[in-house]
Amino acid sequence: MSERAAPFHCPYCGDEDLRPHEAGHGAWECASCNRAFQLKFLGLLSRGLKSNDAGGDGI
Repeated sequence: MSERAAPFHCPYCGDEDLRPHEAGHGAWECASCNRAFQLKFLGLLSRGLKSNDAGGDGI
């Protein structure tokens, strides 16, 4: 797994012109809208994946 995963687009304007920000790990800046933001991985959810193979109506 990669140490650093890069976002594909800015969460504010949707542009793809992103660069790492000097604030540190997970911080990015958008050259299009001039905003800086930070991404953080919180962890895995304990409920896991659910399967529709258990029967029922499939909704």
